[in-house]
Amino acid sequence: MVDGGDNIVEVSWESVSSILQVGGTVIGSARCKSFRTREGRLQAAYNLVQRGITNLCVIGGDGSLTGANLFREEWSGLLEELAQKGKIDEEAVKKYAYLNIVGMVGSIDNDFCGTDMTIGTDSALHRIIEVVDAIMTTAQSHQRTFVLEVMGRHCGYLALVSALACGADWVFIPEYPPEEGWEDSMCVKLSENRARKKRLNIIIVAEGAIDCHNKPITSEKVKDLVVQRLGFDTRVTILGHVQRGGTPSAFDRILASRMGVEAVLALLEATPATPACVVSLSGNQAVRLPLMECVQMTQEVQKAMDEGRFVEAVRLRGRSFENNLNTYKLLSHKKPDAELPKTNFNVAVLNVGAPAAGMNAAVRAAVRVGITEGHKMFAVIDGFEGFARGKIKEISWGDVGGWTGQGGSILGTKRTLPAKYLEKIADQMRTNNINALMVIGGFEAYESCLQLHEARSRFEEFCIPICVLPATISNNVPGTDFSIGADTALNAIVETCDRIKQSASGPKLRVFIIETMGGYCGYLANMGALAAGADAAYIFEEQFDIRELQANVEHLTEKMKTSIQRGLVLRNENCNENYTTDFIYQLYSEEGKGVFDCRKNVLGHMQQGGAPSPFDRNFGTKISAKAMQWISKKLKETYRKEEGKVFANTDDSVCLLGMRRRNLVFQPVAELKTETDFVHRIPKEQWWLKLRPLMKILAKYKTSYDVSDSGQLEHVAMHSPKEAETGAI
Repeated sequence: MVDGGDNIVEVSWESVSSILQVGGTVIGSARCKSFRTREGRLQAAYNLVQRGITNLCVIGGDGSLTGANLFREEWSGLLEELAQKGKIDEEAVKKYAYLNIVGMVGSIDNDFCGTDMTIGTDSALHRIIEVVDAIMTTAQSHQRTFVLEVMGRHCGYLALVSALACGADWVFIPEYPPEEGWEDSMCVKLSENRARKKRLNIIIVAEGAIDCHNKPITSEKVKDLVVQRLGFDTRVTILGHVQRGGTPSAFDRILASRMGVEAVLALLEATPATPACVVSLSGNQAVRLPLMECVQMTQEVQKAMDEGRFVEAVRLRGRSFENNLNTYKLLSHKKPDAELPKTNFNVAVLNVGAPAAGMNAAVRAAVRVGITEGHKMFAVIDGFEGFARGKIKEISWGDVGGWTGQGGSILGTKRTLPAKYLEKIADQMRTNNINALMVIGGFEAYESCLQLHEARSRFEEFCIPICVLPATISNNVPGTDFSIGADTALNAIVETCDRIKQSASGPKLRVFIIETMGGYCGYLANMGALAAGADAAYIFEEQFDIRELQANVEHLTEKMKTSIQRGLVLRNENCNENYTTDFIYQLYSEEGKGVFDCRKNVLGHMQQGGAPSPFDRNFGTKISAKAMQWISKKLKETYRKEEGKVFANTDDSVCLLGMRRRNLVFQPVAELKTETDFVHRIPKEQWWLKLRPLMKILAKYKTSYDVSDSGQLEHVAMHSPKEAETGAI
């Protein structure tokens, strides 16, 4: 902006095609010293006025956003100065009198207050977890201790979340320095691990880690301590700029796309009186917040850390950061048995439905929190079918070590519902004296708990606290915006789409028709299409006919003639029984003759496999810990001392724990019945459908929309590219 010239160019639709999957930034980024001076800002203002630019969208961290805000505040003064120097005339001063600014936070550290997630953080976590998973196999083979240094000079988010996601033994972050004598505590823990035949120790250090006297704790210092005190074979790995690189994750692509749209809307609506805003994520909503308030809050965190007010620093980082820290503390270190409370309650955990990545992380958290709460924990093998056959065993703290990174379901899972085994399950519950149940799974898990709830009048054994955790790649469980496993499946789809698109690079024009899983729920197809830059996504929730298919083919044909080489169309497996994947493939092949050729791909069970993504590991861990605490509370409330047993028969003792916007909410399964379409096994209302128009806009359809609910896009109109020329942005 300061240098001007060819550094400021008009962009067309084509110039940003095919950059969605490219890491980093294709327009480049720099820390600019000259912009910090008034002369630099004066030159930047001149370059913008020359091109008639009065709207700026700034993507960066708090430094970039603070600089942009200062630029805006100085704008009229800068124009006056340019006029006095004769560089611009008075008419230009009047014409370009106001500069509007919208910020988007692009920072891998997630260190900006006011947003749940900054652009780039999730991708950085993917890089870290890939490295940790690779190191774990080495460390287990060689019985080694690994010290991993991750980025985060002022913020420990990456270190904390990756420690949670891989079950690290110790973590050092700037916001929460270890207590005096941490050296002894850490060495005791590592030697206990070795005594329990644990072959692997992982310690994660944020690059800005400090002790309680504000002295740095470096990865080398930690390594030397372990070697000198314990004599363990210890290696240091500094991840460095690996964390900034690589292709963006599905979450980051969708987040950044939504932020970009919201930023443009904010600029279009801005008036001279509107304060500069920053586009943030709150739960699953894109919201606008005053830019400088967020910057000041972010700076407050650093101030609290400098002054040694660490409890305050953690609080200022936000509720999510605080929850992550508390969950990590709860799960990482087992208190000696003598210090644990003894409740005499037995709690069973089982998986129901199809496997979903993150189930094992949820089981691990449930077992460890349950033990911390003083309960005996039981694992049920192979769902309700295994339950009926008595496949139940007690499970200990050490049994679930290393489970967070494992895909699938270690306990085994079946789709069988309990209805036909009720008597046998009741017998097993009586035999093993099960006082509470945690069911982790998809739509079948939700239905199972409804059946147990309805069977309470016949079997007193089911009058106990029961909690369902949604875990399914389809994300089709009512009562929650997200399910454990859906993020991993989405990343698998996006990764495959990237590879498929790459396979067609060259002079040939080609369209790919890709079928995704999800039953009747179009979540994977819709969000996969958004993250992979698809041209269309056919889903059950938005009915389509032959006219729309025809319009889509025509639209794609037009695009192929002008700018793009590859087309991508996603189809949910059950979107329409007659317009099958084969039918759509044949239609596109026929209509595209002479322009492009066609290929089809059914992704199948590949979407269910793989190591869980950082999001799924953490989401599974956090909601499971919260569910277990709820179970403990319900057990205390429903225990009848005189009879010496638990008796819970109210609706609110069989709950599903779901994420609603940004809150984790316990909802009685009986109440969720009204929100459920049981025939198609989907919720009646789904938040992500509001993102449909966004995909169409990004695929160059002229689509109009109203903005409501702070930037939630409401679809108003058109499917055909020929309709409504007026509605375009």
